[in-house]
Amino acid sequence: MFVYHIVLPDVWEEAKNNDSYAADSLAAEGFIHCSYEHQLDAVLGRYYSAKKVVILKLNTAKLTSELVEEPSTNNEIYPHIYGSINLDAVTSVEERDLTADARG
Repeated sequence: MFVYHIVLPDVWEEAKNNDSYAADSLAAEGFIHCSYEHQLDAVLGRYYSAKKVVILKLNTAKLTSELVEEPSTNNEIYPHIYGSINLDAVTSVEERDLTADARG
């Protein structure tokens, strides 16, 4: 199974050469926010409109931190990672420019 984590390009640039990555939400909320593929467009539109982002595709079988499915926005079930993301679980990295979408 795969889940997806959205990160800003400058944050990914700093993190990609390490063994693991911890989003700011891990310290603030205790977990890292992720999405299932069918949730990505809604999450991008809600939180990342008019930005450039990097989407990490994560193989859940390779994660070393606990993955928990929990209700979040609109009581919809989202995957949350309770710990850092080990970068060998990242199977692909997609850069997406949402600034072009904002210009119409």
